[in-house]
This record gives sequence, C-alpha cells and structure tokens, in this order.
Amino acid sequence: MKKIFLYILAGSLCFTACKKDGDDVATFTEPEDIATRNSYDEQAIQKFMDENYLDVQGNIKAFSTTDTADDNYKKLSQMNPVKLPSGVIYIVRDGAQPNPGKPITNDGKTQIRTMIRANYYLATDTDGNVAFNPAYSATLLNTVNGSGSPITDPLFYYVRKSVLAAATTDAAKQRSYYEIEGLQEGLQYFKAHDNKPDGDPYNLQGVIIVPSKAAFARDLHYNYNGTSLQNRSFVFNFEIFNAQTRPTLEEKN
Repeated sequence: MKKIFLYILAGSLCFTACKKDGDDVATFTEPEDIATRNSYDEQAIQKFMDENYLDVQGNIKAFSTTDTADDNYKKLSQMNPVKLPSGVIYIVRDGAQPNPGKPITNDGKTQIRTMIRANYYLATDTDGNVAFNPAYSATLLNTVNGSGSPITDPLFYYVRKSVLAAATTDAAKQRSYYEIEGLQEGLQYFKAHDNKPDGDPYNLQGVIIVPSKAAFARDLHYNYNGTSLQNRSFVFNFEIFNAQTRPTLEEKN
C-alpha cells in the first residue's frame, strides 16, 4: 500500500513539473496594432545592424562574443545605411560596385540575374527585449550557399505575366501577392555587372533590409515555403551579375 502511495505521489509531482515547464514556454502573440508591429520591426532591424557585419566577400556575419578576429569589422549600422521613406534600408558595400555598371530601374522593365541570399525574420518582444526571433526566422532563397549559380528574376522580385494569367483567385492575380516591393525599391540604388560569368567568384554588393510594412505586411501572399510571411521583415544580401531590359511581352501591364 505504501508503494502504491509513493507511485501516485511521484506521478503527481511529475505531472506538476511537466505542467510548469509547459507553462513557462511563451508563445508570441502578434500585436493587433500595426503601429506596434512597425515599432518592433524598427527596433529589431537596428539591433540586427548593430550585431552583424560584412566579411571579405560581403556575406552578412554575426559578431562573435568569443573570437576577436572580427573586432576590426564595422557594424552594418556603421556602413552608411540609408533609410528610405518606406522604411527600406540599403547599404552599399564600398569597393564591390561595378564601375560604371548597368542601372536597375524600379518600373518593372529591368530583368536581373543575381546571386542572392534572402532571409526573413519576425521581430518579437520577449520580456522587453525586441529582436528578430530565431524561432520564427528562416531562409526564403539562398543561391550563395545553395546552387552556387545566379538566378534570373526570382519570383519575389518579378512575377511573369503567364503566372498572373494562370491564377485562379483575385489575390493571386495581383503582383503584390508575389513581389516584395521594398526589394524592388532598394535595388535601384545599386548597379549591375555587365553580364558577369556565372562561374566567377561572387563578391556581394551590399544589403537591403525590408520591414514587413514594405513586404507582405498582413496581406495574403504566395505560398513560397509553407510558412506565413505576414509580418516578416526581409534581409537581402546579393550581387547582380547582369541587368537588361525585360522583353516587352514580359513587362508589367
């Protein structure tokens, strides 16, 4: 009888402990107020720029807390970031721009071929600490560490007319369902190479950071990877291997 009592007591304690552990796991709740969301994004972006730098090939890297090898690198926030009225921030990396280079327009008429790393992040408030939460962050596209080859017109940059024509819902017939407007806006401040060979080593030209309000915000969007991209901010790290006038049949309506 004493053993049975002890087993019951142990089981009860285990249940209580497990319940307490579960209660300690906080789930982030998206604020209803869009102004709060925008404030989260701004604070997290600033923190991101303070905690990261560009290595010798232009890759975004986080500063190490144990290795002094990166102590002489400038923070992204020290690399003359320019903030546009939309909230988009672009950082042009010194010495990595083609000269004279080819222009990239923001009117849908420039087709690009790019080596790119595109990550998305959700800014959250955890006990007063606003930052990009790794639990809600991931990669949208990475040709730098993935295929190793440039891609022409990634869908989030430009959607073909044929895709829009084949859409079956009103939302999917809109360019904003696929395209990240903030990326298009930021790219016009960079120049493209003149058909740089795909096999040449990459030398990333800079960074474009897009807050959620200049991306998909809270709107419906294309299912890129089975995860909601609403309220996500995006960070693009890239090199434009070529830019040319888009074929007329593929230009925006």
